[in-house]
Amino acid sequence: MKKLINQPEDFVRQSLQGMALAHSDRLKVHLDPHFIYRADAPIRNKVAIISGGGSGHEPMHGGFVGGGMLDAACPGEVFTSPTPDQMLEAAKTVHGGAGVLNIVKNYSGDVMNFEMAAELAHSEDIPVLNILIDDDVAVKDSLYTQGRRGVGTTVLAEKICGAAADRGYDLPAIAQLCRKVNLNGRSMGIALTSCTVPAKGSPTFELGDTEMEIGIGIHGEPGRQRMPLQSADDIAEMLAVSIIEDTDYSRQVREWDGKTGEWVEVPLSDRPFAPGDAVLAFVNSMGGTPLSELYIIYRKLAEICERKHLTIVRNLIGPYITALDMQGCSITLLKMDDELINLWDAPVNTPALRWGS
Repeated sequence: MKKLINQPEDFVRQSLQGMALAHSDRLKVHLDPHFIYRADAPIRNKVAIISGGGSGHEPMHGGFVGGGMLDAACPGEVFTSPTPDQMLEAAKTVHGGAGVLNIVKNYSGDVMNFEMAAELAHSEDIPVLNILIDDDVAVKDSLYTQGRRGVGTTVLAEKICGAAADRGYDLPAIAQLCRKVNLNGRSMGIALTSCTVPAKGSPTFELGDTEMEIGIGIHGEPGRQRMPLQSADDIAEMLAVSIIEDTDYSRQVREWDGKTGEWVEVPLSDRPFAPGDAVLAFVNSMGGTPLSELYIIYRKLAEICERKHLTIVRNLIGPYITALDMQGCSITLLKMDDELINLWDAPVNTPALRWGS
């Protein structure tokens, strides 16, 4: 293993310390427990948006803390869920009186710990709602999940909900907005190589020089199938068509209310994509794939969308939800309407995502 680290056990702490020094104008870092939060938090009468998960997926989530996006992010150890005390302390720090929305990727550890954190926050009179993201069409009930995994749509939800919070949406309205984004987003990824967790020091899984894994998870979980390496166009076709033609109606939207101690489950009644729809197209690097290769994938994705009579109205291309040094990519499509376009275009000022005033 060759990595720019000191001791593996110091990986997350030292990365956070460097982040605090590099972006002190936008964010602050609290250690013990670890969390990253906006430098101007708490903002009075604004819903606070929090997310989190295992480290190793940077810039998600800490790189999205700042104006127009997240108020706080809770990083766990590499590929390990953050703890309830991290989430509770983050909520107490950024709560401005209007409540907290937790955006939670559908992984068992994240779900359980955010659930406990919500209950603890409610006991301290902080209103909290948890919305799950479960957009991965590749597999259901994987190594770390019950139901579909939460992947690329998480980034889009954080941006859109962050903009809504800045515009004064109340907590129920932002929760409904996040639910809408989740329902209308679909993702799927591919791995060309494994990733190497610093504490382990060796590849997470073995993948031959002429093999690829279709439908891989962001922690290296197995996908739909392992097969001989294909061309970029063929890979884009496999991913995009699986997303656009997804018909798994068993997927559900789940919302945890810590005050009542109940999950609300709403079955998915229809697939999101139909001819004539407008979409946001997100082509993401798994960490080890250069931007030039992502543009080759995007080129084919645009052709496929045109063939399927989908209009790409916005795009995002780059390494935004990674798996350490894994070579590969993922595609996310989100059906857009006027509200989502307007919120996507709103100004954002974070270390990893910046546009507008």
